[in-house]
Amino acid sequence: MVIYDSLSKKKLPFEPISEGLARIYACGPTVYDDAHLGHAKSAVSFDLLRRVLQAESYEVKFARNFTDIDDKILKKMEQSGKSLEEITELYTRRYLQDMSALNVADASISPKATENIAAICELISSLLQKGFAYEIAGDGIYFDTRKDGDYLSLSGKKEGAGKNIARVASNDAKHDEKDFVLWKFDENWFDSPFGKGRPGWHSECVAMILAHLDSGDPKFCIDIHAGGADLLFPHHENEAAQCRCARHRALSKYWLHNGFVQVNNEKMSKSLGNSFFVGDALKIAPGEALRFYLLSSHYRANFNYSIADLLASKKRLDKIYRLKKRVRDVLVPAAGQNSASELPATEVKFRSEMMEFLSDDLNTSGALAVLDSFVASANEALDR
Repeated sequence: MVIYDSLSKKKLPFEPISEGLARIYACGPTVYDDAHLGHAKSAVSFDLLRRVLQAESYEVKFARNFTDIDDKILKKMEQSGKSLEEITELYTRRYLQDMSALNVADASISPKATENIAAICELISSLLQKGFAYEIAGDGIYFDTRKDGDYLSLSGKKEGAGKNIARVASNDAKHDEKDFVLWKFDENWFDSPFGKGRPGWHSECVAMILAHLDSGDPKFCIDIHAGGADLLFPHHENEAAQCRCARHRALSKYWLHNGFVQVNNEKMSKSLGNSFFVGDALKIAPGEALRFYLLSSHYRANFNYSIADLLASKKRLDKIYRLKKRVRDVLVPAAGQNSASELPATEVKFRSEMMEFLSDDLNTSGALAVLDSFVASANEALDR
């Protein structure tokens, strides 16, 4: 199997750290609102990755986190008068319901930031002790990007090509505008060796990977780190920097990113008011049709959502079910026909061609073309 690595910017053979085992960490949602199509595209894409690896006989340990402490959640608390737990538990449950409707398999591990404060504090303490972090009095603990010679190597950005976009306001006391907060002082939250506060967004995933998925390998912590293209910088860049400096190891051997999602040819954004929720799409078509639609284009390509295309994708899916009904009505499978070696030659060929495309960096367009051809030829055979 080959996959496209965002760091090397080329397709590479997948060679896991441990033979027969793939460790995957996919960045999950910040649970302050319902899941949108960007969440769905990422979840469905990397669910497919997991399933293809399993079909290739790998055991897969798959982690997806929940960010359940964040500025956006605190703002939601102010607006609604609800507690942190009420908000995060509600939207975590609704996210999982939406993903279930899309047939996204449950993660092996679903860590939450608030349940990993000790691991986050340990990571930050290590960065402080090694001189990669500093304190701004009354504000928080910051990562010193100037101390990391490989900073910006993942995203490929050049110095001065754009400011760091953090989820907290910039501070003039920072050593460099790209420096990012690791721990925000706040008397309302958690105890730590450096003062009460709450974790910075960029520290959570690193700490949870090290706590729950670390391979123990001297070079790489996990095999694959996955997420949306919007996370490549600054989130994943900042994650990679922390692990590199605190542990002197690469956080991930491969980095995978799915493309941006647009709605009617406009970038999907809550600020633009066109952040289309999964629940809205499910009112138009069943979850299976939405999943089929999301997989109709390559995971790395930018995806443009439209209701017309969703309905067209449903019709394409319906063709498969009409064929299934025809086959069911005229054929009775032979008893015990379960293994590939016992299947008809046409089906062995079909499976082989499908896997050839899917093993090529999840080439769903090619795989679905094989499926369309199979449906057409099967219908012709039934006609005869």
